[in-house]
Amino acid sequence: MTMPVMEPDLDAEMLRRWATTIDDGPFSSLCWGERIAFDNPECLTLLGALAAWTDRVPLVMTVVVPQLHDPVMLAKSLATGDMLSAGRLTVALGVGGRHEDYRAVGADPATQTMRQLADRAATMKRVWAGEKLTESVLPVGPPPHRKGGPELHVGTTGPKTIRSAVDWADGIAGVTLDLDTRKQNELFDVARSAWADAGRTPPHLATSFWFAIGDGDGPRAQVTRHLQHYMNWIPPEFVDAIAPTTGWAGTEAELAEVLRRFADIGTHEVQLIPTSTDPDQLRRAADVVAALS
Repeated sequence: MTMPVMEPDLDAEMLRRWATTIDDGPFSSLCWGERIAFDNPECLTLLGALAAWTDRVPLVMTVVVPQLHDPVMLAKSLATGDMLSAGRLTVALGVGGRHEDYRAVGADPATQTMRQLADRAATMKRVWAGEKLTESVLPVGPPPHRKGGPELHVGTTGPKTIRSAVDWADGIAGVTLDLDTRKQNELFDVARSAWADAGRTPPHLATSFWFAIGDGDGPRAQVTRHLQHYMNWIPPEFVDAIAPTTGWAGTEAELAEVLRRFADIGTHEVQLIPTSTDPDQLRRAADVVAALS
């Protein structure tokens, strides 16, 4: 279950309530991602709060863009989060899809490449291994709770990007707009083959989609409102054109059937993305997941 961090009008009490409810529930992980030029909470600050608010649930950062950070400071922050959460942290790294985020922090959009991402991932792994990158007295710490640092996934929706990440990533984390399991399985097959050819342990396969639970037209209207807010870098007429077929909206029984279809293609985890801060949406999704477990 993803935290509703891309919804407007957030406050600490609401975020804490969602986090503790997810922690108490049947979910396999608690997720959130990064944006810069938006009104969402800063992802690394939120990591510290979520580590303190939860005890059980694995914490998954579904996208962090290393090019927006100093890689050594990012490694230090993530190692701190891994330590505070007792090794519950997984991080998906991606290049991001918005130049405005790069410009907002003074990062060069020319670094928005998988090569640059891989270089930063390598630097972070050196920090987590305890290497001294300079002539400092001590290496950069703290050491992560998990030897070697948090598990790393590649945030992607494309086969070329998946193949380029096989040397450093332990799995993939993506998003499906239209919930086409045939296309999703083809992408998973690319990852399965790439990891096998590299002699690596089979990758963790995750995808995500926006959701709204209910009857009638209300759930689809809810998804549309969320997309209009979240996809603010896209011309509104384009968002309106894709909204009727993007994400999922329907009843509990229909959501259960969708999740079964993804399980049938070997998906290890579906990361549900809420389109409302309404705790009833969280409760209803928890009931579906509990029934499937």
